[in-house]
Amino acid sequence: MLRTPLLVINFKNYLEASGEGAVRLAKIAGIVAEELEVEIAVAPPIPDLSNIARSVKIPVLAQHVDLAKPGSTTGAIVPEVVNVCGGAGTLLNHSEKRIPTSTIREVIPKLKELGLHTVVCAKTPEEVREMAMLLPEFVAVEPPELIGTGRAVSKVKPEVISKSVEAVREVSSSVRLICGAGITSGEDVEIAIELGSIGVLVASSIIKSDSWELKIRELAKPLVK
Repeated sequence: MLRTPLLVINFKNYLEASGEGAVRLAKIAGIVAEELEVEIAVAPPIPDLSNIARSVKIPVLAQHVDLAKPGSTTGAIVPEVVNVCGGAGTLLNHSEKRIPTSTIREVIPKLKELGLHTVVCAKTPEEVREMAMLLPEFVAVEPPELIGTGRAVSKVKPEVISKSVEAVREVSSSVRLICGAGITSGEDVEIAIELGSIGVLVASSIIKSDSWELKIRELAKPLVK
């Protein structure tokens, strides 16, 4: 299992965090993770996954997987292929890559059989409950209207986090909640933790920062036990 508290960095498909930039960012995240002794996972663009998995010791997540089998499934992101390429797991159902609940229900058992971590995204506390019932390892609540705005969910809509925490607890003790959307500062992370989240999912606040290392450190420090 991924250790908690947890910081997940989604590289999305930003050009500066692709190719050589993706490797550099992942290595910086790995250095910070080791020095602060916190769990940091990275989700690079799919073409960079294998190279990054060979370059760092921290968990590397695919940004998505399909419900597809190895073999003649051209263009699909196959869980088994993610596994043999060194991936540690996957994000699922991000607001920029939504998939049917029926697909999530089918793919989670396959991921578990492969020993891959699952972080399933949800928009609302109600959807958090729905996703938690599928028993992924993590549910990440992210109100889509706040993603990339710099307006942190922990400050603007703290009730989304607290209600999501309650929803997860009512469903299963094996599912854990993290949050994202607009998280840009260490204070944003501190508040999220106080509200019951056990980690954060971030993207542009790091990718677009003047210093990747300084921003990762700022966001990771509140997670140090």
